[in-house]
Amino acid sequence: MKIVQSPDQLLRAARTELSGGELVPPFECPERIAFVLERARSTGFGSVIAPTDHGLQPILKIHDPDYVRFLETVWADWQATGAKGEAIPINWPARRMTQRAPAHVRGKLGFYALAADSSISEGTWEAARASVDVALTATDQVIAGNRAAFGLCRPPGHHAARDLFGGYCFFNNAAIAAEALRDSGAARVAILDIDFHHGNGTQDIFWERGDVLYVSIHGDPVEAFPYFLGFAEETGAGSGEGANMNLPLARGSDFTIWGAALDAALARIRSFGAEALVISLGVDAYEGDPISFFRLKSTDFLTVGRRIAGAGLPTVFLMEGGYAVAEIGVNVVNVLSGFEGA
Repeated sequence: MKIVQSPDQLLRAARTELSGGELVPPFECPERIAFVLERARSTGFGSVIAPTDHGLQPILKIHDPDYVRFLETVWADWQATGAKGEAIPINWPARRMTQRAPAHVRGKLGFYALAADSSISEGTWEAARASVDVALTATDQVIAGNRAAFGLCRPPGHHAARDLFGGYCFFNNAAIAAEALRDSGAARVAILDIDFHHGNGTQDIFWERGDVLYVSIHGDPVEAFPYFLGFAEETGAGSGEGANMNLPLARGSDFTIWGAALDAALARIRSFGAEALVISLGVDAYEGDPISFFRLKSTDFLTVGRRIAGAGLPTVFLMEGGYAVAEIGVNVVNVLSGFEGA
């Protein structure tokens, strides 16, 4: 299996995250990529290739043009204010407030943000662009006839909506990859999101579309980020009715519970008639993850890969979350090697 990765993904090295009322080092850090690559190399799994530049057009098929321009210029605009730290939104157009994009960068930050957890730092635009190219190059591998490929995306993407960033996500890599698969001729594409956190952005993007199925297994949003989406009754709207499936699980869920949800998700993908599959590969369901509350063990991720392989579909794996950094390489490669060995 080819592993796609770019050194430009390391250009985002934010220093601050607002968490628990403090500014702390971000849980989403460049070291995550290094641990995955090291594990792949030490086990002889896969081969690493560089991405090709796909330009902005695939991004603009998914994301609002004004939002894309905001991300391209926000760091320079922020520096022009004389601010000393990284760019963090501090106010939002909340209920009963006028919903229009302000001219000032401080207002734009809140307008385009869904959370205050993701500071924007130097290199964020370049890293987010590179992450999309990684996702699309992995998708190209599958379109060319390979059974699967892995895009080692960073920043991750599944929280990014059409015109919102947050949860460490700026462009929705999985949505962009799914659209590329549709453009290549796949009549129906499924996205299976196994990250601990619900992919609110992916759900939002495909909410009214019936050609892309979104299925997510995640922590119950009554007590897990992103809180405001991810409930079981959310099934899509319009032509997308029935093409959204949420499987929220309770605190402490182990692999017996989680695995049953995975089986239900794969059954729905089969009944949907998907011709290609995108995996939002978060491994923060791991028992040692610092910002999650499931109880999967590293060996469980081997089984996850085997079961996904049972779908028998061309599969694009794209990296999402996983913040137990020392174990992230083992857990990611276990999913991929479980898939390859099935």
